[in-house]
Amino acid sequence: MGLAYEWIKIGHLFSVIAWMAGIFYLPRLFVYHADAVAGSVQSETFKVMERRLLKGIMRPAMYGTWGFGFWLGLKGGWFVGVSWLWLKLLFVLGLTVYHYQLDAWRKAFAQDANRHASRFFRMMNELPTLLLFAILVLVVVKPF
Repeated sequence: MGLAYEWIKIGHLFSVIAWMAGIFYLPRLFVYHADAVAGSVQSETFKVMERRLLKGIMRPAMYGTWGFGFWLGLKGGWFVGVSWLWLKLLFVLGLTVYHYQLDAWRKAFAQDANRHASRFFRMMNELPTLLLFAILVLVVVKPF
């Protein structure tokens, strides 16, 4: 497939790793932010950290994941006759929906309007782990 394909794959993997790091870290910030007093220095610091993580790292990494992934699929001819890929894309779509939910929760924190306890965010932090595991099984094992 050539050297270009390998560089596209590197871009995809780099984007996935950066996106997943943020997807795992942002809810952890929410766990601690939920326990901070609204308007406190600690709460205001969390707001800055959360906004920068989401807008500066996670959002570009999500776009890179989708963009490089689509490019890989086109160059590699993956969109025809590859059943596991469609299920993988469904799970990646699930991660994308989760990403936008994280953004909604971040906006609630930014407005001091969070309605969830830290325990809720601890539990929500497990969801992307399950999706990532399913995606990895599909990509590595290619069960169908």
